[in-house]
Amino acid sequence: MGGGGTPGTLLSVVGARPNFMKLAPVARAAARRPAVRHVIVHTGQHYDAEMSDTFFQELGIPRPDHNLEVGSGSHATQTALIMQRFEPVCLEVAPAAVVVYGDVNSTVAAALVAAKLGVKVAHVEAGLRSRDWTMPEEINRVVTDRLADWLLAPSRDAVDNLRAEGVPAERVHLVGNVMIDSLVASLPRARASRAAARHGVDKGPFVLVTLHRPNNVDAPATLRVLLDTLGELARRMPVVFPVHPRTRGRIAEMGWTAPPGAALKLLDPIPYLETLSLEDRAALVVTDSGGLQEETTFLGVPCLTVRPSTERPITCTEGTNRLVKAERDAILEAAGEALRARRPVARPIERWDGHTADRILEVLVDGAGYRV
Repeated sequence: MGGGGTPGTLLSVVGARPNFMKLAPVARAAARRPAVRHVIVHTGQHYDAEMSDTFFQELGIPRPDHNLEVGSGSHATQTALIMQRFEPVCLEVAPAAVVVYGDVNSTVAAALVAAKLGVKVAHVEAGLRSRDWTMPEEINRVVTDRLADWLLAPSRDAVDNLRAEGVPAERVHLVGNVMIDSLVASLPRARASRAAARHGVDKGPFVLVTLHRPNNVDAPATLRVLLDTLGELARRMPVVFPVHPRTRGRIAEMGWTAPPGAALKLLDPIPYLETLSLEDRAALVVTDSGGLQEETTFLGVPCLTVRPSTERPITCTEGTNRLVKAERDAILEAAGEALRARRPVARPIERWDGHTADRILEVLVDGAGYRV
């Protein structure tokens, strides 16, 4: 590893729930290399124990070496605090490379600090594009990719995006999807947990729901439409809805309650293994999460993504995902079609094989190339 830092030191920065599933396989791969020192910084962007600590425990991630404890706040406040608190850590550790994951505020903040300090940046999950500039995550993706020295792409469409943006080919590596590494490693334990039975939905088909994006949950009119639609769907079969804290707050503000006779289970946030267990057994997943689009594709579970666009189009073209508008008729029609159809057979996607983290370490430590 180059970059003027301490030879053999990788500094991973994570801060939000989606990052943890991406970090875990990299941490395991680094641990198998005695010459590699792997330092983990948790920014504290997700500070609730159910959204953070539990994931570290379940995924076997080593305790973070540093916790910046930034907490919640506006995008500007959160990004600025992370930069302010990460800079001295980066100077102290003097890594050969800073590894950032996904598209959250922690990702772009750490990349900016490292780049300004002259430390090389590796971006895990580079090249994804929704082309929706109303999404803060899209801004984070584009900026991080512009700063990164190693762009570690999960799929060929991501490589194509980077090529179209003029990124030099030698910086781009098609390593595969590291989220699938976590899924492959965790699936046996998830299935053994029998979460569907614990929640009383193991006797027949059920729908799993996750919603948290501002476009869906911060506008009362949109959220009410979605909740009423889920209530109607729950008259047909059970609907299990682990509720993101922000979504829970919006529901409380509206005073919404499920209609009589609807088997709609509103749960507190649940751990990764429990989520994966329910996802694996679900007849249908309704979500606005990027990670669930990928996981359902790998598992062969029909998925409706309540968004106008996705940065993961491969889940629609080669997977089981379908975009739907946040409208009653659109969701119910798409749900009906998915539930009537035979469950699709999972189609393998290139390098979504559970070995992405090993390829990442080969690129960063051994100088290997996975170019296309």
